[in-house]
Amino acid sequence: MIKEKYTIKDIAQMAGVSKGTVDRVLHKRGKVSKNAFEKVDKVLKEIDYKPNPIARNLKRNKTYSIHVLLPDPNKDPYWIPANEGVIEASNQFTPFGILIRKYFYDPAEKSSFMEQSEEAIRSRPDVLLMAPIFESESQVVLGQCCEAKIPVVLFNNHINCFKEQIFIGQDLKQSGRVAASLMEKIIGKNDGIAIIHINKEPHMQSKENGFVEFFKEKSDRNHIMVSKTFNSAEKNRFSHEVSLFIKNNPEINAFFVTNSKAYMLVEAFQELKKDNAVIIGYDLLKPNIKYLGQGDIKFLIHQKPKRQAFLSVNYLAEHFLFGKPLPPHEFLPIDVITTENAHYYL
Repeated sequence: MIKEKYTIKDIAQMAGVSKGTVDRVLHKRGKVSKNAFEKVDKVLKEIDYKPNPIARNLKRNKTYSIHVLLPDPNKDPYWIPANEGVIEASNQFTPFGILIRKYFYDPAEKSSFMEQSEEAIRSRPDVLLMAPIFESESQVVLGQCCEAKIPVVLFNNHINCFKEQIFIGQDLKQSGRVAASLMEKIIGKNDGIAIIHINKEPHMQSKENGFVEFFKEKSDRNHIMVSKTFNSAEKNRFSHEVSLFIKNNPEINAFFVTNSKAYMLVEAFQELKKDNAVIIGYDLLKPNIKYLGQGDIKFLIHQKPKRQAFLSVNYLAEHFLFGKPLPPHEFLPIDVITTENAHYYL
């Protein structure tokens, strides 16, 4: 049965009071006699009246500003889906007074991050949604927001020293454990393993911690395990450093790449004519999918950047429009991508 819609005029007639009295009761403003309030309240209960917060916001011309501080997707393709998630959420909620403004920073430049964060904070948004990469600089920004009384929501990466901040993304340490569980199944008990960070960021350490922790719990395994950080800014230098690493660590043939750049390691190995390496990485970038299909990458862990960004804006919009409480954290499922299921995610 479709529930009948009642106007303020209808409620006033049913209660035997004026429209102004009903308006004051509904919006809790102005003075209303006890007798009139009880009449209106009785009718509201009888018709199971529910306020429409969206309509109320539109009537009041109330708007809420969400500023999004995001790595430039033109600088790093990992962030293209995240930007798409923000755009999708913006299209959905802008008509209801949720105003979203994006501030892109260069993920390779700390100064760019600070400049864009200052710009985002300057106009005092209702909330700052941030994907942090630089840990110490992010701490500064969080401190500035705290001082300015601007709430902050983090997604994709978490800043450990600010545990009270709302976070939406994957449990990064657990994703490292998942990667280790996969690795255990496809290598020998004594094979050497390298944990590869390309352009190291704070979140990568959490993944490494989970990976190492998993193998420490396996008393029957005896792996040489090393951690190595490379810089991808110059391809020739990157390839040279990978070559030196392989030469100095001939016992290692299994590689856990802690971000979306597993394809770079594959391409470096192709130049070196290094075959049969076991590589596990992250994210559904086109070159990663290509090398997954060719067998050069064994597994990819999908971090769902688009979903992270969309959910972040969605939770904030529903908080502003409907008064829904924000979750202290929202951990997304850790999906393992293989050659057999990759097409479902594309």
